[in-house]
Amino acid sequence: MPRTKAMVSNSEAKKADSEKTTFYLVKEDILPEAIKKTIKAKEFLKLGKAKTINDAVAQLNLSRSAYYKYKDFVFPFYEASKDKVITLSLLLEHKPGTLSKVLNVIATDSGSIITINQGIPLQGVANTTISVETKNMTVDLEALLDKLRMIDGVKRLEVLGQG
Repeated sequence: MPRTKAMVSNSEAKKADSEKTTFYLVKEDILPEAIKKTIKAKEFLKLGKAKTINDAVAQLNLSRSAYYKYKDFVFPFYEASKDKVITLSLLLEHKPGTLSKVLNVIATDSGSIITINQGIPLQGVANTTISVETKNMTVDLEALLDKLRMIDGVKRLEVLGQG
């Protein structure tokens, strides 16, 4: 499954009488280069690979005007998930300790489990849905998802939603 890299705000489509902003989850490969480079520039600044915005945009051959146009409207998916409740759908092998390992990884990274729903195992696997509060997490969502995917017995992992 291809990884989703960015969320793009559709603020232009906001209705005048509505305070709500609409978000879309899109695959990175369909985004224009200027948006991809803006996300990368923000990452460079955050990681210290660039000390100033001028330095970041120069490294990426991005105009400052494009950076400022998009910087407040695009961000990695995990940033949009901070201080939220995310719902994960997992397909787990039916073997002792698999669900426990998943829960331990979430707890180790200070995620707070809100709900767990696991179906009856059929053909050696069980569908599991877990809602996690991300407010106090010590890693970003993408890192947590990578850790969960590495657990022996996790056959599939998807983010169903966030709220």
